[in-house]
Amino acid sequence: MDTIELIIDEQLGEEGINAISLVEFPAIEENFVALSKDQHKVEFKTVDKEKRIIVGLALVPDKLIYRRRGDYEYNITFSKETVRKASELYLKRLKNNNTTLEHQEFTSGVSVIESWIVEDPKQDKTALYNLNAKEGDWAVVMKIDNDAVWQDVKNGKYLGLSIEGIFSDKKEEEMSAIEDINIEDISEEEAYEMIQDIIELMDEEKLASYSDYPQAAKNNAKRAIAYKKKNGSSCGTSVGWTRAGQLASGAALSRSTIARMASFKRHQQNKDVPYSEGCGGIMWDCWGGSAGVNWAISKLKKIDNES
Repeated sequence: MDTIELIIDEQLGEEGINAISLVEFPAIEENFVALSKDQHKVEFKTVDKEKRIIVGLALVPDKLIYRRRGDYEYNITFSKETVRKASELYLKRLKNNNTTLEHQEFTSGVSVIESWIVEDPKQDKTALYNLNAKEGDWAVVMKIDNDAVWQDVKNGKYLGLSIEGIFSDKKEEEMSAIEDINIEDISEEEAYEMIQDIIELMDEEKLASYSDYPQAAKNNAKRAIAYKKKNGSSCGTSVGWTRAGQLASGAALSRSTIARMASFKRHQQNKDVPYSEGCGGIMWDCWGGSAGVNWAISKLKKIDNES
């Protein structure tokens, strides 16, 4: 069964958690992730009946969650990085008052008043409530001022929490940079590199791969992509933009891809050219900038010394 990692592409703006739902038997919507009781829900605990406060886990990383679309059965999962990013964007975008009931309707008077990522399960506050949290879990405390909703909670109508949000498919994100390419516009060398990229993406489970490049390399690639989306750019080749897509999404890279990144060092004399004045700077960032290229050189040596 396929396992699809879901990620948040901040450049798209709308991705992330839109609401947290009080659930027992929630619906599964087509255009966003609404995880059902049996798939992801973790029962919340009542912390203070007088103050109407409950605590629970909103999202758990690395958990395989069964999904089905027609005859296609698959699992989805979220990395620790995505869970943390989701929790941060949820608060930054002031979504803490967005609460639904059974993923069907928004309700008033239910708010998230505390939110944190579990760092040390044994010493974390979740241990007080026997939530069996693990490192990287996203915990929330909710205040329920709505009389009707609180009565339903007391009656056992709502037993757990479930998220609603919009996410990208990591594999689709990696492949998107390869789409809409005019074969007549690329050289033989570019075509060869594209073929290698496609083979690696489709056969990644059989190849040793590495994703420990620095965050600065990801940020450089994201900056280049964002500029192109906003202003347009005829710079570079499809290979360079494919590399940017991989780095921006945190994709694992094979040795051959890392070697091509390392070889891009030859273009460093153009790295300081402003985006608006030429192609040197933007293409340098597509390959991760100095952070990415230097990492690739060091990583390549390490891989070869260990082999």
